[in-house]
Amino acid sequence: MTFRRINWPALAAGWALAYGLLALYWTTGGGGFPFGAGDPDPGIEKGLSILGGVHRSVAAPVIAAVALGAAVVAALLAGRIRDARRPAAAGRGVGRAGIALEAVAWTVALTLGVVVPDYRPLVAMGHVPVLLAGKPFGWPEGVSIGSQLPWPVLNQGILMAGGALFALAALTHRRARRNACTACGRAGLGDGRDPARWGRIAVWVAAGVPVVYAATRFAWALGIPLGFSSAQLRDMAAEMPGIWWGGAALGAMGLAGSVLTFGLIRPWGERFPRWIPVLRGRRVPVTLAVVPAVVVAMAVTSAGLMFGRVLYLDPDPGKLAMMGPGLLWPLWGAALAAAAVAYRIRRRGDCTRCVNAPLAARS
Repeated sequence: MTFRRINWPALAAGWALAYGLLALYWTTGGGGFPFGAGDPDPGIEKGLSILGGVHRSVAAPVIAAVALGAAVVAALLAGRIRDARRPAAAGRGVGRAGIALEAVAWTVALTLGVVVPDYRPLVAMGHVPVLLAGKPFGWPEGVSIGSQLPWPVLNQGILMAGGALFALAALTHRRARRNACTACGRAGLGDGRDPARWGRIAVWVAAGVPVVYAATRFAWALGIPLGFSSAQLRDMAAEMPGIWWGGAALGAMGLAGSVLTFGLIRPWGERFPRWIPVLRGRRVPVTLAVVPAVVVAMAVTSAGLMFGRVLYLDPDPGKLAMMGPGLLWPLWGAALAAAAVAYRIRRRGDCTRCVNAPLAARS
C-alpha cells in the first residue's frame, strides 16, 4: 500500500475514538490525566501550557466529547470519499456538506497539531540528540533522556500525530471532492502551477529565522550580554551550569536545520550527494524530506505560539530577551510547511495514470 492509498480518514477516526475512550477513562477517575495538576512541568502556572489551569473533573468529559465528535467527523469523511469514488457518483462531487466537514477536520488538525502542544516536544526533539551524543562522556550531568519525555510530553506528541492524521483526512477528502487522480492527487490546472518561485521564498524565510535564534544563543555562550547584563549572564550560569553552552548546542542544531532546509530547492535535496556512502547518487524519497519538515514546522509553530502567550501574560524584560526570537517561530513553521509542499509538488513529476498534461507544460 502506497502512502497516498492509506485510508487517512479511517485512521483519524480510529485515533479520535481511542483518545475519546482514554478521556472517558480519565472522566471515571482513571490515572494519567496529562493536563492541569497532572502535568508536573513547573512552568505550568506561568502559562506555558494552554491547558495548565484545567481541572480533570471538567476537562476530561469535555475532551471525551470533543474526541468522539471528531471521530464521527472523520468517519463521515471516510464514508463520503467511498461514495464519491463509486461510478454512479462520478462528476457529482460531495457538495457543501463535504466542504464543511473538511473545515471541521482542519480546525481539529490545527488545534491538536499546534495550539494545544507547547514548547516541550520541540525541546525534546532538540535535547534528546544532544543527550545521546553526550551520554558516552557523562554530559550533561544529572539529565536523563527519560526526563525529557515524561507522559505529558509524550501525550503532546500523540496529539500532534492526531493533528497530522486529521490534516491528511481533510486533504484526502478534498481530492475526492475535486475528482483528483488517486495516483498523483492532481485535479485540474490549480494543482499544476509552478512552485519554484514561492517555494524558494519559503525556503529562505524558513532558513533565516533559526539564524536569529542561533545568534542569541552563541552570543550568550561567548559571554556577550545580548538582552541581559553581564551580571545576569554570570548569575544564570552559576545557578544552571552549562545552560549557555547547551543553548549554543541547540543553536547549532538550528543552523544545521537551516542548511538542510536548502535541500528543498537544491539538487542534493533530490539525490544523495556523492560523499554519502551507500546512498550516493540515489534519489531522495519525497517522504524523507517532507515528513521531517512538517514535523519540525508543527513543533516550532507550537513553541512560538506558547512564547507569544507567555510574553502576553507576563511581558518581563528578561523573558522577552530569552523568548523574543521565538516570536518569529510561527513564521518559521508556516514557511517550512510551505517549502515542504512546494518540494513535494515539484518532485511528484508527471503522472502515468491520469490525463493531466506534464507539469512543465501547464506552468
